[in-house]
Amino acid sequence: MAAVVQVFWRFLLLGLVSVGGPAAHLGYFQRRFVQELRWLQQSQYSQLVALSQLLPGPGSSQVGFAIGYQRAGLAGGIAAFFGFTLPSFLLLLALALGYGHWQAWPLAQSLISGLKLVALVVVADAVWQMSKQFCRERASWLIAALSAAALLISNHIGTQMLVLAVAALWGWWSGRSQSDELATAPFNFNWPALFCLGAATLFMLWPSQTALGYLAADFYQAGALVFGGGHVVLPLLQQFASDSLTQTEFLSGYAAAQAVPGPMFTVATYLGAMSLPQDPAMAALVATIAIFLPGLLLMWLCLGSWQAIAQRPQVAAVVASINAAVVGLLFSALYQPVFTSAVNQPRDLAIAVVALVLLRQFKAPLLAVIGFVVAVFMLLNW
Repeated sequence: MAAVVQVFWRFLLLGLVSVGGPAAHLGYFQRRFVQELRWLQQSQYSQLVALSQLLPGPGSSQVGFAIGYQRAGLAGGIAAFFGFTLPSFLLLLALALGYGHWQAWPLAQSLISGLKLVALVVVADAVWQMSKQFCRERASWLIAALSAAALLISNHIGTQMLVLAVAALWGWWSGRSQSDELATAPFNFNWPALFCLGAATLFMLWPSQTALGYLAADFYQAGALVFGGGHVVLPLLQQFASDSLTQTEFLSGYAAAQAVPGPMFTVATYLGAMSLPQDPAMAALVATIAIFLPGLLLMWLCLGSWQAIAQRPQVAAVVASINAAVVGLLFSALYQPVFTSAVNQPRDLAIAVVALVLLRQFKAPLLAVIGFVVAVFMLLNW
């Protein structure tokens, strides 16, 4: 129980400050759980990141769930999810309930601007750290560079999937000559996870004839079909919400989901509450759980077998290639959307440079860096 509480507390703290989307979240996780707390090794973390890239659903939340699962079992995975998601859930629910009032609060804009700049610093640090770990050979550097170039030219989910597929194929081809001594290594098939996934899917295929039932089915479908994180799921959610929300209301939720800390999939919290104003809290809870559920169940299903499979030399080569491509994905995300949304004028970049030096060279705690950046923005906008 103590381990579960510890997992919840650590992820809750990150959920309060983790602004910037999946790329930034992977940077936060890598720094906190690999470098600082040493809950898992870099190689284990890279395997989890690679697996999350192959599954539909929210990649950073899946990695967080897997870290909690390895630390304290299934209860730890659930605690990690709730801890990381709770702050953004509460914020977006409050924003939906107070729609029309929160945008006029001037201090909120300073806080949001500061947190976006912190996300830039964290992603830049993550790119540096992960490039040193995953790009030790010229071929890995080439994969990372080509991946970044492709996504900078065409920032589309189809491009991302193509980049990951080509990287995986290259890894499989380059590792084909390695002896596979672990080819017969057993792995544990997760029957409880398969049962839960099947039961949840069947339940969502035949939703109850209520507004909440249809809402749950729509958001479950969105979470099960979308690769690439929160930015990619938004067009599908816009189709679901078009009958109950105006374009302005939907775009306000999209902007809020990017600004608040935590996973962008919690845009479902806002959309659920706005879709059913007669019962906003329950609708927000149902929509949030439904959109996360398929991705988390798939991660739970694959964890045991993936850890065994990933040890095989040829599969390890695939993982190495995917991780090199992930470095390229992170670099492209460093520019779009993190840099483009965080840096609006030269002073923003100047603050980011100082914050990065504090973080990297002076080893300042992340919370101290966040406090410094937010305080500077509030003073400048006073």
